[in-house]
Amino acid sequence: MRYADFIRFTLASLAAHRLRTFLTALGIAVGIAAVILLTSIGEGLHRYVIKEFTQFGTNLIGVTPGRTQTHGASLGSINTVRPLSIEDASALGHVPHVRVANPLVQGNAEIDYLGKSRRVTLYGVGHRFTEALSMRVAAGQFLPDDDPRAARTLAVLGATVARELFGSNNPLGARVRVGGERYRVIGVMQAKGQMLGFDLDDTVYIPAGRALDLFNRESLVEIEVTYDPTAPLAEVEAGIKRVLSARHGGEDFTVTPQQKMLDVFGAVLDAITFAVAAIGAISLVVGGVGILTMMTIAVAERTSEIGLLRAVGATRRRVMLLFLGEAAVLAAAGGMAGLLLGWSLALLLEAALPALPVHTPWSYAVLAELVAVVVGLAAGVLPARKAARLDPQEALRSE
Repeated sequence: MRYADFIRFTLASLAAHRLRTFLTALGIAVGIAAVILLTSIGEGLHRYVIKEFTQFGTNLIGVTPGRTQTHGASLGSINTVRPLSIEDASALGHVPHVRVANPLVQGNAEIDYLGKSRRVTLYGVGHRFTEALSMRVAAGQFLPDDDPRAARTLAVLGATVARELFGSNNPLGARVRVGGERYRVIGVMQAKGQMLGFDLDDTVYIPAGRALDLFNRESLVEIEVTYDPTAPLAEVEAGIKRVLSARHGGEDFTVTPQQKMLDVFGAVLDAITFAVAAIGAISLVVGGVGILTMMTIAVAERTSEIGLLRAVGATRRRVMLLFLGEAAVLAAAGGMAGLLLGWSLALLLEAALPALPVHTPWSYAVLAELVAVVVGLAAGVLPARKAARLDPQEALRSE
C-alpha cells in the first residue's frame, strides 16, 4: 500500500464517523489545553518573580550579621556576633572586584511636612546607593559623600512620598521632619513601582549613620555589595569573608549572593511549572482512554473490512499500522486543537487579568503535542493488535 493510499484510507475511516471522531479528539484537546493554560500561568509567574528580583541587578551580594547555619555549642557560651558597621562596609569597598559596598539600615518612620504626615519605609544608606541598586534620581541629587558618622541631615524622597506631601509643588529645598528631626530635601527618586506588593516609592532615604541613631541600632541591617559581572563569584565571596573575618575575629556573618538566590528561585519555580503541567496532563489520560474505547469499537464494527484487506493481500503488520495511524492522526489533530484552545485561553486570561503574568512556553507546547501523539499510539496498540490477529476467513463471515 502506497503512503498516499495509507493516508487517504486513514482520513476516510475517521471521516466516516465524524461525531465519534470529534468527541474523541475533544478529550485530547481538553487535556492539551489544560497543560498549555496551566504552564502559561506557571511560566508567567516564574518570569515575573525573576524580573522583580533582577531589577536591581544580578551582580549583587548581601552581607547580613549572624550566621544562618547552627553549629554545636554549650548552652553557657557567650554570643560573639559583632554588629556590621559602616566601617565594615567601607572596608569591603576595597575587596578585589567589588564596585560598591553600600551600608543599609531599614525601618519605619513618620515624615511630617506642614501638617501632613505619612508613615513610610525609611532607608539609611550610603552615597553610592543608587549605583549599587541601579536606581535613579528624577530631580535634584542623591545623598552626598559626607563623613558617615557625622553626615548632614539631608533626605531624598521616593516618588510616592513626594507626590503625597508636596503634590505638584517642588519639594527640593523644603524642610521635613523625619522621626522628630528636621531634614532638608535634596532629591526625589525616579518611580520604581511595586515589588511583590511593596511600594518601592513610598520611601525616604537618609544617611546610614543618621538612621542608626534614629532607630537606636548598633548594627547595619545589611551591606549590599556589587561586583564586576565578569569576576568569579567564588573569588568575590572569599574576599568578602576574608576581610570581615579579619575585622570580626571570626565568621559571624552571612554572605548571600543574589545569583544563588535566583538559582534556587528558578529551580523551585521550574518545579512548580512542571507540577502544574503534570496535573494538566492527567486530562490526557482521559483522552487516551477515549481513543482506546473508540478504536476498540472501530475494530468490532469493521471486522469484515479487515477481513477484506487481509484477503486482498494486506499483511498483519499493514493492518496494525493502519489502525495505529488512525489513533496517531486522531491524537495529533486533537493536540493541535488543544494548543490553539490553550493559547487562546491564555491570551484571554492575560487580557482579562492584566495583573496576572501569563507567558506560553512553546517548549512545553511542543512537548505536549508529542505526548498527545504518544498517548494516541499507546491507546491504539491493543485495538490494532486485535485487528491484525483476526483470521481473514472468520472476519469475512462476520458480515
